[in-house]
Amino acid sequence: MFKKLANWIAQKRKQRADAVMFEREVVVRFDDERISSTFPDGTVQSIAWHEIDRVAIETNDSGPWDADVWWLLEGSDKRCVYPQGATGDAEALDEYPKRLPDFRDHAVIKAMGCTSNARFICWERRNAA
Repeated sequence: MFKKLANWIAQKRKQRADAVMFEREVVVRFDDERISSTFPDGTVQSIAWHEIDRVAIETNDSGPWDADVWWLLEGSDKRCVYPQGATGDAEALDEYPKRLPDFRDHAVIKAMGCTSNARFICWERRNAA
């Protein structure tokens, strides 16, 4: 029984380590024109700041074993997504209030406390000043 439990714990630790590595391997970059996310497989998603219509956070109940918090920057025909914990994630979060008027910090705080499947709107163009 103990060996079975020990194996299960080791498997879960490896799953979490793999998830953290995936999150860190996603790279978020931005400049004055756009923001992008580059995934370990080479996929790049990019959207210009002026194309963003909505910034949302989606949470799911797969944590802590998988990426359970995702940032979504959505435009009418483009989208840039990345997991919380991506390289550059904290710097991007600092940038949002500077570039997106009326960015809702309280939505970010609420999302970070969520452990279920949910969507939080942090900014929408139609609601911006």
